[in-house]
Amino acid sequence: MEWIENGNLSFLKKRKVEAKEEAQQSVREIIAQVRAGGDKALKAYTKQFDGIELEKLRVSDEEAAAAYRRIPEEVIRAIRRAAKNIRAFHEKQKPSSWTETVEYGVVLGQKVTALDSVGVYVPGGTASYPSSVLMGALPALVAGVGRVVLVSPPQKNGLIADGVLAAAHEIGIKEIYQVGGAQAIAALAYGTETIRPVDKIVGPGNLYVMLAKKQVFGDVAIDSLAGPSEIAILADETAHPEWVAADLLSQAEHDKLSMPVLITTSRQLAEEVDREVDRRLAVLPRHEIAGPAIETVGKIVLAADLKEGARFVNQIAPEHLELATADPESVLPLIRHAGAIFLGMYSSEPVGDYFAGPNHIIPTNGSARYASPLGVESFVKRSSLIRYTDEALKANGPAIAAFARFEGLEGHARAVEERMKGAAVHE
Repeated sequence: MEWIENGNLSFLKKRKVEAKEEAQQSVREIIAQVRAGGDKALKAYTKQFDGIELEKLRVSDEEAAAAYRRIPEEVIRAIRRAAKNIRAFHEKQKPSSWTETVEYGVVLGQKVTALDSVGVYVPGGTASYPSSVLMGALPALVAGVGRVVLVSPPQKNGLIADGVLAAAHEIGIKEIYQVGGAQAIAALAYGTETIRPVDKIVGPGNLYVMLAKKQVFGDVAIDSLAGPSEIAILADETAHPEWVAADLLSQAEHDKLSMPVLITTSRQLAEEVDREVDRRLAVLPRHEIAGPAIETVGKIVLAADLKEGARFVNQIAPEHLELATADPESVLPLIRHAGAIFLGMYSSEPVGDYFAGPNHIIPTNGSARYASPLGVESFVKRSSLIRYTDEALKANGPAIAAFARFEGLEGHARAVEERMKGAAVHE
């Protein structure tokens, strides 16, 4: 890992992954073909990219139930308990409709309405991610979304991973399609003969999935344009170097471009963590992925004190932040920008990835400066409510008309004045 002792975090300028024009053009073509060719295009791309000839796109309830039965009982219990925690956490996020009566009997308020339909993308490939099913779908279900659709690429056996289907079965997702990549995003956005379009698409994916989400945005809503995973650990001399090293590697194994960063006030801890990372990396099953992340992206940043360390954290605005300090609650007020914050020595980042309850779909690439984790608010919309009275119109109409005329909108001014002529107070 590279050491930084002068507070220069210029490496942050390089962390955003820019897609080459060829990749962007490829995604444009895929979207156009799916819009034109529908199911036929989806099957053709699945054969081209995944080497699988699909007979059908939709996964039946029986197939999902069969996958559920193939999963070890201890894993099913873990999925069930995690789902319970995630649901309970997100229940607390539900926003409310409200109204209030103010001066002159005016009624103002907001009406909260769940989206009609949502598509949840779950990555496939070499791994199975039932946790992504829970994190993407449960907030939508809690919000009251009427139609939650799941898409995921088939594995080499021609089927979606058992773990993904089992998690979907556990929480009651019925509409599942075995298609992935940019073509799946296009299908969710624009529809095919089999897949009806949705109003919003959420969930992580590879570069092509991210580019497709970017290109369909505006025709549908999306959650975010996620980049490689990130973890920053702010630690003092009380932290356990073995635990810090293990948590850095937990994110490094996601992707060769993942960004593991240790910020510490203790040079001794930094040296011990550096050695421990190398030792553990050598025996990590996914060392071929984690190695490049540690060697080319990983950083150890020395801070004069925790206040300076917090300032570095806010510059990074990491996806995941661990406060591995003697008194993390005293450091917390200094933190302004982080997607998920883990307090104390026992709060390892995977606790949040799988089980605690908060969402693991979190802003990356510094977007924690302005964005939030996926949540119930991501699946609802607000409508403003306005009920004016004749008294309110008499009192405020002249000001409204003056405002409109100042902006050069005479029609607006006349619309208000016309109402004032007929208001009961003028009879």
